[in-house]
Amino acid sequence: MQSITYTRADTPETALAAFSDAGEGARYIAGGTTLYDLMKLAIETPVHLIDVSDLNGLDTIETEGDTLRIGAMARMADVAAHPLIQDEYPVLAESLWKAASQQLRNMATVGGNLLQRTRCIYFRNGAGGISPCNKREPGSGCAAIGGLDRGQALFGASNACTAVFPGDWPIALLALGASVDVLGPHGRRTIPVAEFYRLPGDTPHNEFSLTSGEIVTAINVPKRPARRSTYHKIRDRESYAFALVSAAVVLEMQGNTVLQARVALGGVASIPWRATEAETALVGHPLTRVRALAAGHAAFANARPGLHNAFKLTLGPEAIADALMIAAQRNA
Repeated sequence: MQSITYTRADTPETALAAFSDAGEGARYIAGGTTLYDLMKLAIETPVHLIDVSDLNGLDTIETEGDTLRIGAMARMADVAAHPLIQDEYPVLAESLWKAASQQLRNMATVGGNLLQRTRCIYFRNGAGGISPCNKREPGSGCAAIGGLDRGQALFGASNACTAVFPGDWPIALLALGASVDVLGPHGRRTIPVAEFYRLPGDTPHNEFSLTSGEIVTAINVPKRPARRSTYHKIRDRESYAFALVSAAVVLEMQGNTVLQARVALGGVASIPWRATEAETALVGHPLTRVRALAAGHAAFANARPGLHNAFKLTLGPEAIADALMIAAQRNA
């Protein structure tokens, strides 16, 4: 067994100091629903855990002003059940409901959810496994390339990694143009969700635009018309599986005409993926099922399927079309 030391922090500054003292072998932990899992697989092997679940003032949901501000330590269940989020931002509530079981939502934080590691069956094969994985062991290779790639990425993959980003909540945040506040040794900064995740390139183990020791403190969502929104998730089973394809859609309409559309995809890319081609195909046009499906096909025009995931070229456009029609039918 590996020895692990532990610190319980009550302020962000205490957490940063503990990380500085422990070095690169430290990991922050809040709900623990992802990190503990990876520790059991010997993929994550921290030598020091810094518990940030009790950081003062970072579990609030602030609704005043022109920004919805959600503390990083707020639980997924609490955010999904918040009346304003249910009424004004159904895409956010639905992305949290569909992300995990009630037990996990009661434990997991929205900040921690942002930091789920991009992974596939080969990544989870465990340290010392028979399948090489550049994300797990940089430079070892990628077993998914030429292997079982039904669940691999159609967008954003590289010659080093084809794993799909697993999250739901960040897909909805991307569609809303949200940003993330972080605090680190060099102070505070804000990172747009669109820039928070890194494409795999040659270094797929570097997944986030964070510097050493930085901690997520809050999520900022611009207040925009979002009642006509939804998070539509297609999966192999109804019981909290990862998405085969998911679509977060936010619409602004005048009558039946689309004034603005924001579409983000999950289950098909190495990072949360903005489908700008679909948005362009929608704006200024009446929204019909035919138009919605055409927008879906536009979103997948540049997809690069592998050996076993080409079915998403059909499933993906249909999922986008369904999401658009669901969102359009909601009262603004």
